[in-house]
Amino acid sequence: MTESEQHYQYVARAIGYIQQHAQMQPSLKQIAQAVGLSEYHLQRIFTRWAGVSPKRFLQFLTKQRALQALKESGDILNAALDSGLSGPSRLHDLMISCEAMSPGEIKALGKDLVIGFGYAGSPFGTILVGWTPRGICYLSFIDEDAQQREGEFKQQWPYASFRQNDSEALAISDRIFGSHNNGGKVHLMIQGTNFQLKVWEALLKTKPGQLVSYAGLAELAGSPKAQRAVGTTLANNNIGWLIPCHRVIRGTGEFGNYRWGAERKLAMQGWEAGHYRR
Repeated sequence: MTESEQHYQYVARAIGYIQQHAQMQPSLKQIAQAVGLSEYHLQRIFTRWAGVSPKRFLQFLTKQRALQALKESGDILNAALDSGLSGPSRLHDLMISCEAMSPGEIKALGKDLVIGFGYAGSPFGTILVGWTPRGICYLSFIDEDAQQREGEFKQQWPYASFRQNDSEALAISDRIFGSHNNGGKVHLMIQGTNFQLKVWEALLKTKPGQLVSYAGLAELAGSPKAQRAVGTTLANNNIGWLIPCHRVIRGTGEFGNYRWGAERKLAMQGWEAGHYRR
């Protein structure tokens, strides 16, 4: 386990404790005791991992801040609607482009396709990443479910050949999560219905630290009344982080569920806010 992964484990436990004791407004000392660290070490880990102090990090995760972020995102989303959604997306210094698989490719279920995959560390725990010669096709966060996730991944292409390469997976992870230091380009190969593709394309236009409601995302995708379908689409996203469904929350300011865990979703939102705050 990398140092970043170890730090994430402490952060996730701290977030879980705070959620369970929110009405008590726990102090730094209480949080540190709950996760088995001294106040000094918790402060140091949070600051190194999140880019801000624990107090500041936790302020990013309040309902009040979420509502304010939704309000501020209105002008940004309207600008995106006015300018259209064409062109590549930027995830901090990482340039993301994507293309949809053709109906023929989807129907072939991976026949004659060689897909690479591997496990690597990230700031949010271990990831399982899959790629083809045309781009990343899968990215999932792993807890105690590696076998299940790998089976889920391979089931999407039952006729493909798979080759594990953890070294390449580590290089991909460095390119994705270290990109705020050195930039880079990542291409995604995605499969989905026309509606799903529109939702994911719209989501790629949001910015780090920005939050968007299900209603706002539905409007961006050109289907303002399809909020429920937007939620289903996000639950079916197979490329975590790069297609940033962790930025979508309820219009009430509640953070909502996340395919890879509510604590991880909050950690991602706080991490982005800390590293890319305006």
